[in-house]
Amino acid sequence: MSTFDLATMQTELSGKNPRKILKAALESFDNIAISFSGAEDVVLIDLALAIRKDIQVFSLDTGRLHPETYRFIDKVRQHYQIQIELLTPDRELLDIFVKQKGLFSFYEDGHQECCSLRKVEPLRRKLKTLDAWITGQRKDQSLDTRQNLQELEQDGAFGTPEKPLFKFNPLLNWSSAQVWDHIEAYQVPFNELHGHGYISIGCEPCTRPVLPNQHERAGRWWWEDSTKKECGLHAGNAKALS
Repeated sequence: MSTFDLATMQTELSGKNPRKILKAALESFDNIAISFSGAEDVVLIDLALAIRKDIQVFSLDTGRLHPETYRFIDKVRQHYQIQIELLTPDRELLDIFVKQKGLFSFYEDGHQECCSLRKVEPLRRKLKTLDAWITGQRKDQSLDTRQNLQELEQDGAFGTPEKPLFKFNPLLNWSSAQVWDHIEAYQVPFNELHGHGYISIGCEPCTRPVLPNQHERAGRWWWEDSTKKECGLHAGNAKALS
């Protein structure tokens, strides 16, 4: 960590394949974790374990996930014999929100407030304890908000000048087809909802299957504008929506 230079490593990792990006991330930081929720993230876990066995993995448990997603999380835990830390919302803040606005306010008010409580706040607590994190973001997941992704970024939303936080995006240049080629080739576990028309999977009330030829994130927050398919977990994406 003492020899880490952001600009130099950004240049070195530009255009590199996921394995090289992961190797650089795991060798540069001891206190680093993989953010896990979907197919891309399990590919990251699969690749990372070939580099380092003591990886740290966390997942956001919003309290509104599909039953299949909870089974998927445990399937991954058992398959790889790893621990997965589940991050949950602040109970007091969530109680106040639900009492005031009910369980489905996002259909009228938009999803940002609910996502802020159930996802962003728990993530912020976790990231305060880390030096770097690894995500499964891909550029082609959103032409509006993810086109400027880099292999390595300084996280301006969750880090501070006093305690900088770095974010690695090893799969940014992969397509969905490449992700699934890896899953099939290496028998990587996946969420059974993918077999029922779901591509991008979030909370149960906010996710539905997509139709043929629809973009993979069309099933997320489908009642909102098509350019607002972010929950605020990634700073640059959220800024693109403001």
